Amino acid sequence: MRHTLSVLVENKFGVLARVAGMFSGRGFNIDTLNVAPTHDAKYSRITATVMGDTQQLDQAIKQLHKLIDVIEVNDLAQGAFVARELVLVKVAAEEGAKRAEIVQICDIFRAKIVDVSHRSVIVEMTGNQEKIDAFMHMIEPFGVRSMARTGMAALGRNRHLELQ
Repeated sequence: MRHTLSVLVENKFGVLARVAGMFSGRGFNIDTLNVAPTHDAKYSRITATVMGDTQQLDQAIKQLHKLIDVIEVNDLAQGAFVARELVLVKVAAEEGAKRAEIVQICDIFRAKIVDVSHRSVIVEMTGNQEKIDAFMHMIEPFGVRSMARTGMAALGRNRHLELQ
């Protein structure tokens, strides 16, 4: 089963390494990992999606709580949450009909073309993983030259937490 964890940590050197090491030590493969400061620069939020059974995940969450500098751990699968991912894609796009088709696909997915050259365009799109996967499926036949995905960023919807 896929789990999305939101881990609020102190924004200090080595915290990410300890959190990632705990997952690898427990045999979890991290599917996506996103780390960024929160609105308070003293804290960072680590959002990780991992595959594993619930019993293993419960043990991993208990271990996360024991790590120094970890403030809070939430398994977002336990409630409603909002999740988004960002993808930047450089697509082969010679001028003409091919470029017009790419623009149409971008419109359908509410993606933005953020850079244009004679032979390619760079597209920015945000959404949930399924939306990004569908967009990539539609854009691949044009020729993806390179791609960067951020990994999921997520927040619980109905949680009242002081440090969020």
